[in-house]
Amino acid sequence: MLKDILGPQALETIADAGAAASPRFDREVFVAAASDGLDALSIMERVRHIADALRPALPADYDAALDVITVMVPRLTHGFQAVAVTEYVARYGLDDFDRSMDALAALTRFGTAEFAIRPFLALDTDRALATMIRWTDSDDEHVRRLASEGGRPRLPWAARVPALKADPTRAAPILEALKADSAIYVRKSVANHLNDIAKDRPDWLLDRLADWSQVDPRTGWIIRHALRTLIKQGEPRALALIGVGHGAAVTVRNFVVEPAVVRLGERIAIAAAIASNSPESQPLVVDYRVHYARAGGKSAAKVFKWKTFDLAGGEAVALRINQTIRDFTTRRHHPGRHNVELIVNGQTVGASGFELLAD
Repeated sequence: MLKDILGPQALETIADAGAAASPRFDREVFVAAASDGLDALSIMERVRHIADALRPALPADYDAALDVITVMVPRLTHGFQAVAVTEYVARYGLDDFDRSMDALAALTRFGTAEFAIRPFLALDTDRALATMIRWTDSDDEHVRRLASEGGRPRLPWAARVPALKADPTRAAPILEALKADSAIYVRKSVANHLNDIAKDRPDWLLDRLADWSQVDPRTGWIIRHALRTLIKQGEPRALALIGVGHGAAVTVRNFVVEPAVVRLGERIAIAAAIASNSPESQPLVVDYRVHYARAGGKSAAKVFKWKTFDLAGGEAVALRINQTIRDFTTRRHHPGRHNVELIVNGQTVGASGFELLAD
């Protein structure tokens, strides 16, 4: 399980790093405090629990404790260990804002500080963002990524920042500064940040990206990935920004889902033949939407990416993709009819489905 990344062996590693970093680190006190109640906690609860267990093991003075932390973290063996130790800064360093922010920038390369920065953004959003915009000039791609990732409005697993929830565009200057970053690690964060904004302020995002030049392929890559939610929704302006028309001159043959009846854990195959009705080449974005059966006869739809390609004039292409029907923590399946739609350039052009049997 994911939470086992921060299990007993990780506590020993953290304890060893603390003891090696300073004779003032109380190894036994840390292990006892961190082990107490650990089994019942999720991965992010363990992050916070370990950070709190560091408190009695470190010097009482925050400056002295931070000195030990900065020596400890490079000695750790897993990024999540570093996330847990860095969380100490978030929980006990808010009163020393500037030094703590500097520490997060220094520590993020060992295990992301994107979670630890959230309390600083919540405490003083303007002050934190002003520091983060300066980070966009850093030679370290990890620090540049933190400038974007830490300010994401919908950062997974992280606490929401009230100011960013109210206005998810607050970090726009950071995204502008990083829109052609040389590191794919940073560009992925910028695209994810923009995709977060798309869920709350789609018009703002479309207006902003329309002003970005795609001459630089790095910026073009960010734009395409930032628009993925809106493209799945068939938003015409989003499709236009990646050079795709809303709808396509095509005929769909033999859109099928096989087998027609499955049980949980079995695999379905989705297939379609798409033929061009145009003499000219057409860029196509092909997705499919599954309407998952829910209790009480309701359904919930999810769009899956399939393929993006150019279809030559008068040509046809056969597509096929497999998907295993299994439960996730974010999706549990219910028996019943699951309708499946084929979507080409934002428009539904085919329909099929399958029946999921009860166990």
